[in-house]
Amino acid sequence: MATSYPLPEGFSEFDVFSLGSCLLVEGLLGIFLNSVTIVAFLKVRELRTPSNFLVFSLAMADIGISMNATIAAFSSFLRYWPYGSEGCQTHGFHGFLTALASIHFIAAIAWDRYHQYCTRTKLQWSTAITLAVLVWIFTAFWAAMPLIGWGEYDYEPLRTCCTLDISKGDRNYVSYVIPMSIFNMGIQVFVVMSSYQSIAQKFQKTGNPRFNASTPLKTLLFCWGPYGILAFYAAVADANLVSPKIRMIAPILAKTSPTFNPLLYALGNENYRGGIWQFLTGEKIHVPQDDNKSK
Repeated sequence: MATSYPLPEGFSEFDVFSLGSCLLVEGLLGIFLNSVTIVAFLKVRELRTPSNFLVFSLAMADIGISMNATIAAFSSFLRYWPYGSEGCQTHGFHGFLTALASIHFIAAIAWDRYHQYCTRTKLQWSTAITLAVLVWIFTAFWAAMPLIGWGEYDYEPLRTCCTLDISKGDRNYVSYVIPMSIFNMGIQVFVVMSSYQSIAQKFQKTGNPRFNASTPLKTLLFCWGPYGILAFYAAVADANLVSPKIRMIAPILAKTSPTFNPLLYALGNENYRGGIWQFLTGEKIHVPQDDNKSK
């Protein structure tokens, strides 16, 4: 018979079950959608273009977030973290690495789309691969810093998963979170915003909008904005003054990103959608030559 562990402080039985269920749904749905995106890219030759490689890379990062969420869901149903302190550090590093990489690839796709629609410059394979390698190296650096003492990984308020510890808000945390946020969130939001603003202006001039240029930025801010706000709040005030339930909203929203992204960048991309259809059914459908045309 399973041992009954005490509830985390500030949470009821219903809260723990609900949050665990949210994490489970987010994790499994994200794994499914991103797996389809990844396998379709690998199986369908027509999808293997430099621009679609960025979508593939985004799916690789997002499937990591979804796996991280699934582990957290399992622990939530147990009511405790069963993998010890080393497992907590690994979970925190893995979650942070994939989250930062996901944000970077969203910005990379925006940058690529800007060039496709505004400068008519096609992405080359050498540039796409170099960009992907640099993203993983850069995000691995920032995700590894808390492992060696700059920043710290610890339990989230639910105490069934691990992430960057915002509870202390000391000089070590502040010195880490400010540059980390600027280089891994602030710049990326600016790239996404400026790229899609230019694309929207181009669409207005041509009178032929290919997709809603405001959706990517809104989705990015919806998923990651609360987490960024909470992280900065912890740098200037005591994050423990915020209810544990409120603090859990930010990571729950962030983990919806792997569900939105394949809908937006793979299924929302006419070329990629056609490739996925071909992978699932074996039936080829005609798609435009423009490899990032979207509805």
